[in-house]
Formats: sequence, C-alpha cells, structure tokens
Amino acid sequence: MNRFPGRLAVQQRVLPSYRAPFFDLLASACDGGMSLFSGLPYPSEGITTANKLQIANYHLGKNLHLFGGSLYLCYQRGLIDWLKQWNPDALIAEANPRYLSTPSAIRWMHKQNRPVIGWGLGSPPIRGYLKQRRAAFIRQFDGMIAYSQRGADEYAALGFPRDKIFVAYNSVSAPPSHSLPARPLTIDDRPYILFVGRLQARKRIDLLLRACAQLESKPRLVIVGDGPERQSLESLAREIYPGAEFIGARHGEELKPYFTAADLFVLPGTGGLAVQEAMSYGLPVIVAQGDGTQDDLVQKENGWQIPPDNFDALLSTMRNALSDTAHLRRMGEESYRIVREEINIERMVETFVTALRTLTGK
Repeated sequence: MNRFPGRLAVQQRVLPSYRAPFFDLLASACDGGMSLFSGLPYPSEGITTANKLQIANYHLGKNLHLFGGSLYLCYQRGLIDWLKQWNPDALIAEANPRYLSTPSAIRWMHKQNRPVIGWGLGSPPIRGYLKQRRAAFIRQFDGMIAYSQRGADEYAALGFPRDKIFVAYNSVSAPPSHSLPARPLTIDDRPYILFVGRLQARKRIDLLLRACAQLESKPRLVIVGDGPERQSLESLAREIYPGAEFIGARHGEELKPYFTAADLFVLPGTGGLAVQEAMSYGLPVIVAQGDGTQDDLVQKENGWQIPPDNFDALLSTMRNALSDTAHLRRMGEESYRIVREEINIERMVETFVTALRTLTGK
C-alpha cells in the first residue's frame, strides 16, 4: 500500500461507527499520524457514532446545529484550536457548504502553505445564484475526492479542475476474507430474498412485502433489522404476506448465515450499508437509485438499479431476477469479485493517499 509521508488531519461533522475501520486504515498509511475532528449529531438523527479510534487520534469538538431540514447549518467549535495543536501537513474536510466553520479552517491551512482536500458526494445540477455560491465554495479546496464517478463529473461541471479530482469509490467494508459461498445452480424450493438494514420509511420495505405477495414463486422473505417502522411493517405483513420473517437486529458474524443462505438481496429504498456486505457473500443485488454511490457498485453484471418508490419496477425486476437461477449465480460471482478487487476500504485508502501525495508533493 502507498504511504503518505506526513501528518494528516481529517474533519467530519460526525463520526459514524461504520466509518471507523476506514479512518483507522487511513491512519495506518500516514507516517506522521492522523487526527480526526468531529462533533455529535442531533439526538433525533439516529446515527450510531464511534467514541474512539484504534489507530487514529480522535478529537471530539462541539457541533452547534442551526435550523433544520433544507435550512440546516452546522458550526463546529474548536476546529481551529485543534488544527493549531495538531499542525498537519494536509487537511481533508467534508465538502459541504452547510458547515460554516470549514472556510476558516481552509484559510488557516493556506496561511501555513498547506493543502486542503474536499471530500463529498458531488454537486447535483443547480442554476443561478446557488450554483455560483457552490462553485465558489469548492474553489477554496486544492483538490477534491468524490465518492463516485458521477460525483466527480458534477464537481467538474462546476468548474473544478479535472486533474485535481480523485474518485474513491464509497465503501465501508474490507475485501472479503472468506471464500465465495457455494450455491446450487437450481433453486429446488422457494427463492430466498433478504433485506438487511434499519427499518425506516425511506427503505420502502412496504413495497418489498407487496412485491413478494404478487410473485408466483412466493419467495421466503427474511427481513433483518430493527427501527421505528417495525411494528407497522409487521402489521402490514400479517395482512398481505404473513410468511415474511422479521428477525430483528443482527450484527457482525450474526449476519453470516443469512447472507450465505440467501439467493437475492433487495434494497427497495434509499440508503443502506449492507449492500457491499451482501455482495461479499456472492449475492446479486437490487437497489434503488440514489446519490451516485451505487452507480459504480451495482452494475448490470451483478445487479439492478431501479427508480426509487416505483413498485412496478421493483416487481418486474424481482420477477426477472428469479427467472434464471444460473444467471443469478453468475451475477453473484461478479458481486464478490467487485468488492474483493475494486470497491473496498483498502482501495479507498489508496486513492486518498494518492491525492495526498499528489497535492503535497510528498
């Protein structure tokens, strides 16, 4: 693995627990060490955060949450003091104009003649004054790391130089250490469809229940997870698909038997970190189109992307997926290859280090 021969600082609004392995791996590639600054989320956000890192230094600041919804802004107290104390050779910061303290951090770094790299999803097309403001915001950065190729294209469309944009495909998992599970080329009984994730409205598990109810094969539907929608979903299942199995929350090794036994993984709504883990067990996947991070992960060779909130698209895609078991197995093999070779946290770290070495000259 390439190394960054310097001292790195990373700013985040919050530190989700699922990002901790990535940040520790990135820290292990920094010869001068790495420190991460973040605050805490709104209690109502439901984000599970980490309170420490194993390798990286972790500095907890104070997030001031201003307004809400589309007007949300955040100011992070202590950001400049942390930078002065850590004195990094480079800073990686979230490229989000809603974070009011980021420009002052960029100015401080530039006074020390040190680069700042933005990291973000991209910038969906907008017009007029808002586009000008967003373009002015990202021009403050010396380089950009995008979660996806779509995100990179959006930053370029705002006028950011292509040669300073790096694509680090979004991942939360290491390459699989286990071998590809062996599955039969035919499904003798009912197909096994799996969902893993938080049970909340935007995941559209209600559509998954309705689709299974209309499938001729009457698949075994296993729903792993918990959340605010569980009670209403169980009530709906009793009405339209009483065979649905609600397992509750499972984590880590507890998930292995479910991923290994399944034939198809379905995420009918937006978000969801379990897609890559499902792929690491050789599962083809059906996911709703989102912010672009799924574009590179879910390709025609290993799955399907469908319009969100579109029941007809979900039903026809599930019917198509289950119509050819041999093809389904080949798609699962491709899922495994993608997360083993192309999209994982090791590859992400390599891109981050490449960006750091390029922009610092180290």
